[in-house]
Amino acid sequence: MGNLLNYSGMVTKVHGMHAKLITHEQFEEIASLHNVTEIITYLKNHPGYSDFLSDVDETKLHRGDIEKLLIQSLYRDYSKLYRFSGLEQRKFLKLYLKRYEINTINYCFRIVINHYEQPFDLNYKRPFFDQYSQISIEKLITSRTTDELVDNLRGTEYYEPLHKLRDSKSATLFDYDLTLDLYYFNALWKERKKIMGKKQQEIYTKDYGTKIDLLNMQWIYRAKKYFHMQPADIYALLVPIHYHIKTELVKEMVECNTPEEFLALINKTRYAKHYDFEKDNVTIEQMYLECLNHLYTSDSRQYPYTIATLNTYLFQKETELDKLTTALECIRYSLGQGETLGYVGGVKK
Repeated sequence: MGNLLNYSGMVTKVHGMHAKLITHEQFEEIASLHNVTEIITYLKNHPGYSDFLSDVDETKLHRGDIEKLLIQSLYRDYSKLYRFSGLEQRKFLKLYLKRYEINTINYCFRIVINHYEQPFDLNYKRPFFDQYSQISIEKLITSRTTDELVDNLRGTEYYEPLHKLRDSKSATLFDYDLTLDLYYFNALWKERKKIMGKKQQEIYTKDYGTKIDLLNMQWIYRAKKYFHMQPADIYALLVPIHYHIKTELVKEMVECNTPEEFLALINKTRYAKHYDFEKDNVTIEQMYLECLNHLYTSDSRQYPYTIATLNTYLFQKETELDKLTTALECIRYSLGQGETLGYVGGVKK
């Protein structure tokens, strides 16, 4: 009864927000458009974006401006959920917020390490971060070196792991990215026990354990196919959490000789039982999205009065933004509808 009372209003709220997500059929319409201006005009007439884009002049927007607006629409939805949440739900959302913090810090490391002439363009994030985050955008944008960037994170949970890495004196951009990613997933895994009851923990463990399994497989495959990395270096990439994939199978995947052998090993997992990588031309990335979409959607239907409702909506919103960004890029390069849909992929709502 407690969960029903705590989540009944939230379920209704999310149901209304979910109805405004872009459908597969609408993505087909978007893929048939001819330029970026037409996409923005389309979104201005879509209920999920009409209020947000109503005052925007689509003829004056650059690609970067559009991506900022899309990110702000995600922040708007997060804010709606947070304002509507009770104490338990807010604890989950604060944990979820780490992904947005990590993405922002990673962006900052790219700026300072690559010495871009116009270093930062983060002011559009400031209102959201000032309200919800432990990170100060105002401090971050003053950073010009990795030392300054790490120091400007003092007082946040990210300072200690980055401070230790910086003191090693040989850290690269890759090292900073990896350290943050590993910290993020380990923090999610550990903190769930502090903020959730038994049933919520069970759902969270299943959802994030699955996500970690799928990401580890994706990272192994990319390391082998595109970077030809040695096993010792691949092990360093992986989140040290195994949910449905046994340690022995992970070892086989890391130490096999070719991407083809790796795909054969993936077929031993529960995640690949509905896929034929050769016949269906399915990619690891598509399997990742489709598995998570199926899991999260099933959880939200089976356990609507839990954090599954929030987790599923935010995943689907982020997936929608990724697909919109891809569609914008495809249309910018004058790809046809079929090619654009091929790149956008098809996780249906």
